[in-house]
Amino acid sequence: MKSGEEQEHSGSRADDNSHATGIPHVYSTLFLILIFFAATTWFVPAGEYDRSPGVHGEMVIMPGTYHAVESRPVGPAETLSTVYRGMVGAAETVFFVFITYSSINVVVSTGVFHALIAGLMGVLNGRARILMIPIFITLIGLSSSTIAVFEEMFTFIPLFVATAVAMRFDALVGMSIVALGIGLGYSGAFLNPFTVGIAQDIAGLPLYSGTGYRILCYFVMVAVASAYVMVYAEKISLNPEKSLLRDSCFPAASIWKVPREYKMNKRFVGVFVIVVTGIGVILWGVLNRSWFFQQLSAVYLCMGIASGFVMGWSPDKISHKWAEGASEITSTCIKIALAKGILLVLQDSRTLDTLIKWISEPLSYLPKLAAAEAMLVVQTAMNFFVPSGSGQALVSMPVMAPLSDLLGISRQTAVLAFQFGDGLSNILWITGSMPIICKFAGVPPRVWLKWFIPLFAVLFTTQMLCLAGAVVIGY
Repeated sequence: MKSGEEQEHSGSRADDNSHATGIPHVYSTLFLILIFFAATTWFVPAGEYDRSPGVHGEMVIMPGTYHAVESRPVGPAETLSTVYRGMVGAAETVFFVFITYSSINVVVSTGVFHALIAGLMGVLNGRARILMIPIFITLIGLSSSTIAVFEEMFTFIPLFVATAVAMRFDALVGMSIVALGIGLGYSGAFLNPFTVGIAQDIAGLPLYSGTGYRILCYFVMVAVASAYVMVYAEKISLNPEKSLLRDSCFPAASIWKVPREYKMNKRFVGVFVIVVTGIGVILWGVLNRSWFFQQLSAVYLCMGIASGFVMGWSPDKISHKWAEGASEITSTCIKIALAKGILLVLQDSRTLDTLIKWISEPLSYLPKLAAAEAMLVVQTAMNFFVPSGSGQALVSMPVMAPLSDLLGISRQTAVLAFQFGDGLSNILWITGSMPIICKFAGVPPRVWLKWFIPLFAVLFTTQMLCLAGAVVIGY
């Protein structure tokens, strides 16, 4: 989603950054994974577990039922054809992402989030300035948790940096508000259609089920992160020499340089009401009518069109903004298709269950709590190689969901481990959004990592505790 002419889709930014740093393009990474698994089908024994319907109708693995079956190695021609088959097989997910993302792009392009944030920033000054940290981390996080706002928040980074400097903090404080907001928003997402929605679909769980515990986890993580940033901000406010950035290129006066068109007005209020109403309708439909991708796409489409009309846009302008979103999300949709191709290779060769068996055997000797934490470690590491949330869901959840059956861990917990691993590491790994965020803030990546890694360790520990709680309560 775009919120400024200079913005590109975050996936494209990550791809460009990978090229600049010598890291393989995510397409290359996924294609190499595809070839690797295709090659393994010639010597990995084929096998299957028996499955039975679970509580929610998903097919759950029955422990102790693994048995050998006839091998079906995947040849070179068949491997290449899975790219096309992956696109066809992932069509339902891909078009859901296309429609949803493009519609949200219309909403974001109205500038409603710019107006809301600019208005709040004008209120928080004087002694209340420290409150900007928890308020904006929460606000940005909620937008990420619900309608998947991410890269469009990058344009706010210079404004928050300038504001933080003007309030006698430093650029790291301003940068962290946006970075932590989007990172924690994805980690604790409860209605994000591109991560939670896709992961729960693959795991065979009711869409957006388990929302209550995810909301609890989100606010716990936000509280921890906000406290950490506030302590740092107060420390450098009293003693600027303790700042990791003693100089800033952002003049304090730029705090007030908010474009006039982003002042809150009746049109922005109307768009905000549409967004809140849309989220409410989604919750009602999911909880009471078992709505899925088809119905949710219609709601998001309605939100986008209605927001455009409230802004006084013509049908052509609404269509243009919608097409912009579709163009931006194309890269991610191709990643989804490539990830689906990897799954097809494992399914066609009948080696998927063998892979699950090999992974589960060493983990089976661990307590459930430790096994759940191991899932978090794997998902966090995987995000380095597959920085697309939806792509990572399609690569990992076909393995992690049945693996959780064998380990006696709920599939809901497996989805939670995926969320945690995908979200926060986006602002840690160089393959993710970290270099882009640093560029917007004018902060060297090494300085950000020096400041953020201790906080990441604290938040990672918090996530581990949340996963442990999920196992204990049978989430």
